[in-house]
Amino acid sequence: MVTIKFGTDGWRARIAEDYTFDNVRRAAQGFALYLKQHGLAEKGCVIGYDQRFQSEFFAQAAAEVLAGNGIAVWLTAHNTPTPVISYAVVERQAGGAINITASHNPPTDNGFKVRDPEGGAIAPAGLKEIEAGIPASVADVQRLDLKSAQAQGLVTLWDPDPAYIAHISKLVDLERLRNAGLKILVEPMWGNAAGWFQRLLCGGSTRITEIHAERNPFFPEMQRPEPIQPNVDVALAKTVDLGADVCLITDGDADRMGIGDEHGVFIDQLRVFGLLAYYFLEVRGERGPIVKTLSSTQMLNQLGKLYGVPVHETGVGFKYIAPKFLEVDGLIGGEESGGYAFRGNVPERDGILGNLYFLDFMVRTGKTPSQLVEMLFEKLGQHYFYDRIDTRFPSEKRPETLARIQAAKPETIAGIPVTQIVTVDGFKYELGEVGWLLVRFSGTEPVIRVYCELTDESLIQPVLKGGLEIAGL
Repeated sequence: MVTIKFGTDGWRARIAEDYTFDNVRRAAQGFALYLKQHGLAEKGCVIGYDQRFQSEFFAQAAAEVLAGNGIAVWLTAHNTPTPVISYAVVERQAGGAINITASHNPPTDNGFKVRDPEGGAIAPAGLKEIEAGIPASVADVQRLDLKSAQAQGLVTLWDPDPAYIAHISKLVDLERLRNAGLKILVEPMWGNAAGWFQRLLCGGSTRITEIHAERNPFFPEMQRPEPIQPNVDVALAKTVDLGADVCLITDGDADRMGIGDEHGVFIDQLRVFGLLAYYFLEVRGERGPIVKTLSSTQMLNQLGKLYGVPVHETGVGFKYIAPKFLEVDGLIGGEESGGYAFRGNVPERDGILGNLYFLDFMVRTGKTPSQLVEMLFEKLGQHYFYDRIDTRFPSEKRPETLARIQAAKPETIAGIPVTQIVTVDGFKYELGEVGWLLVRFSGTEPVIRVYCELTDESLIQPVLKGGLEIAGL
């Protein structure tokens, strides 16, 4: 049996290699023990799943384990977006959730996410407890077959969608969006958000075209269901062909989002984060703390100063963001990967709600996506540019690579003075007013990421090259 480790957002592994039915059962047993130890077992557990290969059957396997431990389960009757599962925890007043999804990972993978009673990511200390409770052998897993569990009332199939729709209808004016007369291209990346925007926005003058909406675990026309280029290039080209006003993108499990403008130009995740924060502060006139990861945009720090709101920085992942978001009653929280949380919703990423807020931003201002970007830069007094390089490498080389990065103490990168090195999560090289560079290992797959955000576009590639050289890549 393999050792199961929870990374940035749960456990992910290659299907049929480490991600097997027996190992999913072991992980579920660890979570069942965690719920019991924290007095949450009597509240029950929500279990949902995505469109990946065999996900519904892995979800059933997890449900059988929780039922075997005497824990009541609400099992979604169909594939369900991650934000809907997270909200269902609150709506059901459950003790937590298991979500069978590998989010934006390659098609070879599947995953096992867990959520707390608030519907948010469990903090690192809690994940360690879950890991510690995972039995070494599947023989130590308690299990009750699905039919018996249903007959005993321990597993209930139900539809979580209506409660979520009623909830978000209170957060954003769907009627205004239905009648805005927008022409929208939706890219759900073969994932869980397929059909959702039609359901939410049909019946008015707004028109929606959707691509990649069927179930296909191979994710054709993209490397993976991650809402960044080149995965979104087909959708961006289609936006231009259709003459659409905007392209709304969600990742495979619909907790992350992306935006393509009216010209088919991708608006990167850092700019979208800045735009959504600006929307709440300026257009909606709301105030409250901003919670960001160290890999997120400096635009948020500037907005915090302009509007007099605090900005809190955490490690990468919602296992860090969610607890801080709850602690400070955040207005908006998020990370570089395109996942954003909003006040009034659960402390978790929501790609469906985020896209609806972006549409509302367009409708309230009467501006196109590209005009909104320029409006933000005008407010900030300068432009911001971002890029990232992901490099896969053998896991056994991680110690060697880590030692190389730790030993590197560059005084300059691409000729820019390094003003500070922050090692909270990875290695972040502050480059003064010019921007920053971050080198860190992914918490979800064997990948090393090199990111940077700068105020001078011509320096992006030289700085990224400098980051690769630090890592010896």
